[in-house]
Amino acid sequence: MEYSLFFHNLYAFWSSPVKKKLILLSIMFLIWVYMLYSCVGYCSTMPSLVVESYRGKETGSAVGKRTESSRTDLVSRLLAKPQPWEDIESDYEEPSIRTAASRDLLNNELDSDRAEDWDEMHGEHQRAPEPSAMSSFSNGSGSKKLPQAIIIGVKKGGTRALLEFLRVHPDIRAVGAEPHFFDRNYDNGLEWYRELMPKTLEGQITMEKTPSYFVTREAPARISAMSRDTKLIVVVRDPVTRAISDYTQTLSKKPDIPSFESLTFKNRTTGLIDTSWSAIQIGIYAKHLDNWLQYFPMEQILFVSGERLISDPAGELGRVQDFLGLKRIITDKHFYFNQTKGFPCLKKAEGSSKPHCLGKTKGRTHPNIDPEVVQRLRDFYRPFNMKFYQMTGHNFGWD
Repeated sequence: MEYSLFFHNLYAFWSSPVKKKLILLSIMFLIWVYMLYSCVGYCSTMPSLVVESYRGKETGSAVGKRTESSRTDLVSRLLAKPQPWEDIESDYEEPSIRTAASRDLLNNELDSDRAEDWDEMHGEHQRAPEPSAMSSFSNGSGSKKLPQAIIIGVKKGGTRALLEFLRVHPDIRAVGAEPHFFDRNYDNGLEWYRELMPKTLEGQITMEKTPSYFVTREAPARISAMSRDTKLIVVVRDPVTRAISDYTQTLSKKPDIPSFESLTFKNRTTGLIDTSWSAIQIGIYAKHLDNWLQYFPMEQILFVSGERLISDPAGELGRVQDFLGLKRIITDKHFYFNQTKGFPCLKKAEGSSKPHCLGKTKGRTHPNIDPEVVQRLRDFYRPFNMKFYQMTGHNFGWD
């Protein structure tokens, strides 16, 4: 009797259309919740499974390295902390010269500089992140643009100092390392070059610096093809002092190289200067400038004095800011003179609350050079300097 009553009540409950719909909806809801729960549990394990499977298949492959590198780059950009900046500067490609010993020296300078750059970037002090890099990345604002201004030279003139000083300006975003696009990496294409640039907001200027451009014959035409409106900055320095500084940099890494005097002359007896040695050739500024003026008007090129960048950094930075059409924000208050190093430093670098100077690769003590050789070099450079003064309309006072 009770058995029949149970089925009778069940039939009566099920026969009600409203109650039937409620039961069906409840069952569907429970199935949906179960499927959602199962999917969440499964999907949460998928990334690690895919990565592990991918790693297993692609170990040692270029694709695997690119994937791991991109993940590492993303994490490092998200978690980057402000750090003191250090300088990075690479050498030019060297032309062939007369002796096997010095030719080997010059051919190996690029690899040596790359090692020096690595030490600077991964040493005790690392470079600070570019201004506003974290904010632009985190909110997705800004876009990567081809540079509107480039520091094109010269090596050992003060290009690293100028770039680091300029990066204090909120309207300048610059690549830290030297891209070497217009001399060594041009075949990679403009999109590759653009991807190296930092994101910029409206009104900000994108910059890079590669000192070897100034002496690269193809560079002016290539930059002009990118944009004829590109503003060019050249940091120049007494060519004799620059040559000695160039040699000093190489000597610090290769103590067994020939003497400065032996590399300077083709024949010491006749006093004939060897212009095929790049340390000498770079300082013939008028010759290199001639090549640039075939593609760019003089008003698009600013010449910064390497000497004044030391004695009056705020003054030279004022000229650069005017040239770039920016408000003069970088002033005397940003600098102090470091007596030990012998050059100005920033009181407060971007991303740091402490004073910072360029690294150990700057301000090296020059070796003693025979005064007669120095004088012979000054005599050699004098006519080239005079022509350079006339071309630029500025006497740099090197004579």
